[in-house]
Amino acid sequence: MKKIFIALMGVMSIVAVANAQKKTSGAIQFENTIDPAAMASASGIQLTDQMKARMPSSSKTNFELLFTATNASYMPVEETEDSNGAGGGGGGMGRMMMRFGGGGGNREYYYTFADKSLVEVFDLNDTTYYMPSKLTLSTSGPIGSFRMGGGNPNDTTKAKPVAPTIEVVKTDSTKQILGFTCHQAIVRSTRPIKILDMDKNVVEETKIWYTKDLGFDFSPNPNMWTEGAVLAIEGRGNSSIAKSIEYRNVSSKDVTAPKKAKLITAEEYKTKMENMMKRFRQNRPGGGGQIRAFGMN
Repeated sequence: MKKIFIALMGVMSIVAVANAQKKTSGAIQFENTIDPAAMASASGIQLTDQMKARMPSSSKTNFELLFTATNASYMPVEETEDSNGAGGGGGGMGRMMMRFGGGGGNREYYYTFADKSLVEVFDLNDTTYYMPSKLTLSTSGPIGSFRMGGGNPNDTTKAKPVAPTIEVVKTDSTKQILGFTCHQAIVRSTRPIKILDMDKNVVEETKIWYTKDLGFDFSPNPNMWTEGAVLAIEGRGNSSIAKSIEYRNVSSKDVTAPKKAKLITAEEYKTKMENMMKRFRQNRPGGGGQIRAFGMN
């Protein structure tokens, strides 16, 4: 009888260890939604009916977070689909919003939990780069990475955009996401702009829902993080929400950045993007409106 009891205890211990190991690795599926017209409106941009017609009403992308006890990777799992299709140029605009808007697109993110560091991996001009970064709260605001306007891009007499004032408000609101209790933090961005020679303040609010129950720090948008593991980000015209979780074994290779990528700093990346957009504007027929992409803060 004693031997049977000892054997049962041994089996239970093995099961307990297996379950503990199982909880430290797995996969979380996220769904990202972008409505470019709503994002532009929230940022104080006035769009013509023609511009709205060429924009997709919404586009969705699925992402997967693979995590272990020490590391994680976050990357798209399928192509972006928009509700208007690719007709009329809408699909192209949707892809541009994803690529230049930050926190997604064709990028891959590799996280190291110990120091909240990460590397972004992406292709640019037929070269694969990796860019060191950190989980942080962007100083440019929720939608500060995308702006659209008109006029002469070489006009140096115009005042440069003023950095927004960022305020983080922690609330008592909670909600359940994937069975985890998530707490709400509101990121409020106030930015002065000039529209038709009138000064006004544009206030944007983004809701961040985070949990500390997963035991690691993460955000589907590395520039939109306050604490814990973020399972939902809700802004005007854009959202990123965790849809499912599966605990399973994850290989260390799946959460390790590729070693063959070329190092690029944030400053070098910003310069490359500015040069690309300058060439894009110069090559546009008529030299009309302009699109500015500020990939980094």
